[in-house]
Amino acid sequence: MMLTRRNFLLAASTLPFIPVSAQALTEGQEYRLIQPPLKTLDPKRVEVLEFFWYGCPHCFALEPDLNAWLKTLPKGVYLRRVPAVFLQTPHWIPLARAYYAVEILGLTEKLHDDIFDAIHLSGQNLDDTETLLNFMQKLGVNRQKFQQVLNSPEVQKRLAESEKLSLAAGIHGVPSFVINGKYETSVTKTGSPEKLFATMNELIARAQHEKKR
Repeated sequence: MMLTRRNFLLAASTLPFIPVSAQALTEGQEYRLIQPPLKTLDPKRVEVLEFFWYGCPHCFALEPDLNAWLKTLPKGVYLRRVPAVFLQTPHWIPLARAYYAVEILGLTEKLHDDIFDAIHLSGQNLDDTETLLNFMQKLGVNRQKFQQVLNSPEVQKRLAESEKLSLAAGIHGVPSFVINGKYETSVTKTGSPEKLFATMNELIARAQHEKKR
């Protein structure tokens, strides 16, 4: 049977989803405290920072559950995506550049899943610039404009910021999530996607409480 995004969504729908958490969390187990905390984009709201890589099969597999969970976020909580870049993973840079080019063009929500699907379902090598440009053109993106943005100083600036942020967060893999610049967690720490989202719910509630103090 051909693997499709729909298959992943159907599989995800069979999992028990936990919208609200009442579990007790232990630092060093379900989450790690980041010191000093990372700076968030909007100090008035609670930030959920996702470190990911388009080439990561775990990031791809988690995406349907993540999209469903995002719909349950309370008011005043927002998602910030960052393609992780490490000194030891220079091969992650091409897809990070692609993400930032799409972001600058304001097409993230429209194309984010399509990029994941092209890599993991269709086997397209989007690390290759020509393949990436052809892919974007087929999706209706202006090829010349995308290429200009892809090679722009702004993309290079965001890549440098991503590398600094990945280092400052102290993460060692993806997908990894940081709640309000302070609490880092992942499926590796929690043991399952269900527990990951329950943990993030609890950490969001904690961050909201801290903001009210």
